[in-house]
Amino acid sequence: RRNKLSETITFGDSTYDFFLGGRVQLIQPSKGFRAAIDPIFLSASAPVVTGDRVLDVGSGHGTAAICLARRISGCKVIGIEIQPELVELATKNASLNGLSHRVKFYEKNLLTPISKPQLRAFDHVIANPPFFPIASSKEPVNPTHSIAKTEVAADLRSWISFMLRKLKHKGMLTIIHRADRLNEILSLLSGKAGAIKVHPLWPKQNVNAKRVIVSAQKGVKTPMQITPG
Repeated sequence: RRNKLSETITFGDSTYDFFLGGRVQLIQPSKGFRAAIDPIFLSASAPVVTGDRVLDVGSGHGTAAICLARRISGCKVIGIEIQPELVELATKNASLNGLSHRVKFYEKNLLTPISKPQLRAFDHVIANPPFFPIASSKEPVNPTHSIAKTEVAADLRSWISFMLRKLKHKGMLTIIHRADRLNEILSLLSGKAGAIKVHPLWPKQNVNAKRVIVSAQKGVKTPMQITPG
């Protein structure tokens, strides 16, 4: 079944979805955790150039990583994800898009030591972390969705600390999150990264931003900017 508005073909318990005007195709579960527009904005906002190595933390179905690799033909992207079924699906999606040679996915927990040499010293680290604190009453019911959207053992501090550790000196971090948690993000970057840019995402005119994209450069002291969004 093809839904022309959402560019989706449904087959059984899965869907075949089209992103970036059909340049990216992804298989996703028809229910539970599904890619929304957030990873698309994330992949579009990272200032990656040819030759860069990028780490996608919490890579899910591989949406952000694959869209980024499609946009920047010469970059290499590694995604890490705690849920093995999503790692398997993301690997299939990379193959589906002919990007297996430049996009790899691994099952990893950001709270445990990572010894693989290919998971060190990146030019860019990107993430779409869980939006809701563990005590939030908005916790999703579906288990896969819940892990993706709700902080469990790894809170926002853990995510940002991990991202900074995986960056080269002067490497770039890019994160998309809820606007009402911007103060937490800025406090966690304070003294560790500079050249911070805050990009509000306005849903429409005269409506408050619900999402922000924050980028920062490790080890520099350049003042913060707030962009038009």
